[in-house]
Amino acid sequence: MSDQEKKTFTDEEALAFHRAHPPGKLSIRATKPMATQRDLSLAYSPGVAAPVRAIAEDPDAAYDYTSKGNMVAVISNGTAILGLGDLGAMASKPVMEGKSVLFKRFADVDSIDVEVATKDVEEFILTVKNIGATWGGINLEDIKAPECFIIESRLRDELDIPVFHDDQHGTAIIAAAGLLNAAELTGRSLKELKVVVNGAGAAGLSCIALIKSLGVPHDNVIVCDREGVIYRGREKGMDQFKTAHAVETKLRTLEEAMKGADCFMGLSVKGAVSQAMIKSMAKNPIIFAMANPDPEITPEEIAAVRTDAIVATGRSDYPNQVNNVLGFPYIFRGALDVRARTINEEMKVAAARALAELAKEDVPDEVAEAYQGRRLKFGPEYIIPTPFDPRLISHIPPKVAQAAMDTGVARRPIADMQAYADGLAQRLDPTAALIQRIQSTIRRQPQRIVFAEGEEPSVIRAAYAFQEQDLGEAILIGREEQVLRNMALVGLPDDAKLRIVNARLSDHNPTYTDFIYKRVQRRGLLHRDAQRLVNQDRNVFGACMIAHGHADGMVTGVTRNYATALKDILYALNPAKGSRLLGMSIVISRGRTIFIADTNVTEMPDAPDLAQIAVQAAHAARRLGATPRVAFLSFSTFGNPEGERMRKVQDAVSLLDRRDDIDFEYDGDMSPDVALNPDARRLYPFLRLSAEANVLIMPAIHSAWISTSLLATLGDATVIGPVLVGLDAPVQIAPLGATVSDIVAFATIAAFDAASKPG
Repeated sequence: MSDQEKKTFTDEEALAFHRAHPPGKLSIRATKPMATQRDLSLAYSPGVAAPVRAIAEDPDAAYDYTSKGNMVAVISNGTAILGLGDLGAMASKPVMEGKSVLFKRFADVDSIDVEVATKDVEEFILTVKNIGATWGGINLEDIKAPECFIIESRLRDELDIPVFHDDQHGTAIIAAAGLLNAAELTGRSLKELKVVVNGAGAAGLSCIALIKSLGVPHDNVIVCDREGVIYRGREKGMDQFKTAHAVETKLRTLEEAMKGADCFMGLSVKGAVSQAMIKSMAKNPIIFAMANPDPEITPEEIAAVRTDAIVATGRSDYPNQVNNVLGFPYIFRGALDVRARTINEEMKVAAARALAELAKEDVPDEVAEAYQGRRLKFGPEYIIPTPFDPRLISHIPPKVAQAAMDTGVARRPIADMQAYADGLAQRLDPTAALIQRIQSTIRRQPQRIVFAEGEEPSVIRAAYAFQEQDLGEAILIGREEQVLRNMALVGLPDDAKLRIVNARLSDHNPTYTDFIYKRVQRRGLLHRDAQRLVNQDRNVFGACMIAHGHADGMVTGVTRNYATALKDILYALNPAKGSRLLGMSIVISRGRTIFIADTNVTEMPDAPDLAQIAVQAAHAARRLGATPRVAFLSFSTFGNPEGERMRKVQDAVSLLDRRDDIDFEYDGDMSPDVALNPDARRLYPFLRLSAEANVLIMPAIHSAWISTSLLATLGDATVIGPVLVGLDAPVQIAPLGATVSDIVAFATIAAFDAASKPG
């Protein structure tokens, strides 16, 4: 990571993230029930014998009876790990696990990392070949050139599954997509394009091969390496892979090659290109400076000498990022879904063209919002789709799958491609989608968020991470000397710009004191009591900042229990008009996002309470992008068995029935299985919910709290919250001892609430 890129964590935090129980980033879960003896007999002996015999008769049956069809191996020997070099096979494991996580996050592809401890090409090939049949595909990663070319070529020939070296082809596919659009914008045909490529490693040579497949003539591509131009007859530093791209030319240096060139594609090193070289290029030059972490020349340096250039880099902080995550998850998704025998050139071209097409389509609001409201529109600063575009999964795999079918490498053709595309969108990770929606909103409208317990090391780290992610301005309440001391202690950089406010020394202290005194004087408190609250209670002071417009939201709770923190906040803030305070937990598990309320405010709600909780929870869920379907939960289902709490739930439903302002589906009383299980729902054809419930209203706080805590503790779900709903200001209370990630999440929700407020 370059100095210019924002790093919101220390090395120790990164290590702590990876070693937190369970260590690493991957786990394996059974996809079939394993609860009974019959389950185990079906899963293993004797039931497993049936699929064994079927696969023995037809090896392709493994796709039908095992996980092979959705499983990719990410394989490396660690000879070229990121920008760190040859650090060995085991050192590559965190990277390979990370790649597996990306497969799952972006395309719902299951993946396992495999580290092969050999640098011998033949030994590596033999190892992968012998285990290759296990997988539906193989993604080679972080293997140095030229060995990577030999390994990939041989394995593609010797295995009957897709083999893809992402370091080569991933970059090539994304760059080719950008080139297609850049050429169109500048009025050029690929057949006339004069291209200079600097860097003859794995990615560079693959880029060259792919753009030639798209139509750029062989003789129009000048390739340079550290020795200069690769020309016919050159002997120094040559190999069979470079020789394939040698041309007849008198040019010998990169500087000479750049004169009059239409396009530059860099896959080399920082500083390889000068401003003078850029000035010498043709009109409307296309410049892809893709060296990582720092480009061959920065967009700022280009802009200083050319106003007509289209520029792309590998960096996320500039427009037109050439990011491999735009390619490999979706290419494998399409290849796996047709059970492809390989990933051929036609499939790569199809992926590149699909990406280019997507960039020309109207960009949905949620994508624009993810980029701080920047209106993404096809043009010089938007020639490549963004990595978080939700349309990628439904747009690219069908084109890849179709190319596989057209070229005869698909084992299982897809009959209805539109239905296939429609189904793909449902495979997106709901956790990531929810967080993306929240962050996209607040990046467009950054908010000032108070971190009330500003002297706490975990809070300081969270505030820094929040601010460095461009989520808003972090304000720490605390004594400046203590805060600065702890900032140094946790390893924040010297130039970390966090605003610190000392409650006792604030110029607003008298105003806040009078404000609090007016609110508490008839509750037995004196003026000096109000003064003490403002001076000494950071929650009160932070709430006063919000009440007076000096901040937009607040997060607290790390050092005090929930009830105490809420009591302090209510000295300065009120419940929203017509609302009640409630806690709502967001539970994300197995592809579902569920909202549960009330989890932490009203202990034993009566029927009117339950009805109001349902209304507010439904509206909160809708603000977060869900279409609310509310289930009032109980131990009973539609009156069976009878009980006191059941009747309160039924009465709550009746209260909503009598209202004409309800704009969401609801029903109850019902047990959780009826609310969430389609099979159980079929027993009640009169059920008013059109699909499984996603907002669960609990009959009492104990059931809500116990259920969400169990889910979080057992590790079966991600639980966000409880989120405070119903206050007239954006305040969130984190649990005691919350982690840095938890605090950032609560601050993010507070900022989202602030950004979403009308006016």
